[in-house]
Amino acid sequence: METVKFTQMKDGDREDYAFLTKHEHEFVAGTADRLLAALVALDESLSGYKITRLGHSLQSATRAWRAGADTDWMVAALLHDIGDIYAPHNHDEYAATILRPFIREQCTWVVEKHADFQLLYYGEHVGANPNKREMHKGSPYYDDCALFCELWDQSSFDPDYPTFELDLFRPMVREVFARKPYDPAVIQPGVRMPLENAAIAAQRAGTA
Repeated sequence: METVKFTQMKDGDREDYAFLTKHEHEFVAGTADRLLAALVALDESLSGYKITRLGHSLQSATRAWRAGADTDWMVAALLHDIGDIYAPHNHDEYAATILRPFIREQCTWVVEKHADFQLLYYGEHVGANPNKREMHKGSPYYDDCALFCELWDQSSFDPDYPTFELDLFRPMVREVFARKPYDPAVIQPGVRMPLENAAIAAQRAGTA
């Protein structure tokens, strides 16, 4: 059986859908590698900054690593701008949608809202509201997003910052996207984990 028998989904039978399910599982297994390839393609994205969008993504993740952040935070930092090529007007929502089944709700929320928070730094220069973040003031993750943007996002455009290569982060991306989607033990609604962990940061500093 090389293809299904039907031309309309309503005509498919158990054999057809068992066949498709097998193909879907094989395809889904490659999600992490497709995302890593898309991340590399960010080098073809928006120009004009002192570093590329891939460089910005890697620098954000490097800062997270040096801060002692956990895997969810590092993958969120690495992929927070993954939508720049395909969804430039809502890249934050695009990235959050990709991440939502596989990382903590806290991190997904921060990725989804980070563009609103980033306006604090440049909104007045482009005719946008620099205080747009205030609409999210009631969220338990508000402070996390503010810190994410201050420490890892707005600061990560420095060509002289010692940034790690993508190879450091590849295993983390593969680990995250190999998780069971929407596992409550992973999503942990309402749980907040710190962005910075001084003890882990000190351990990593000895290995960098």
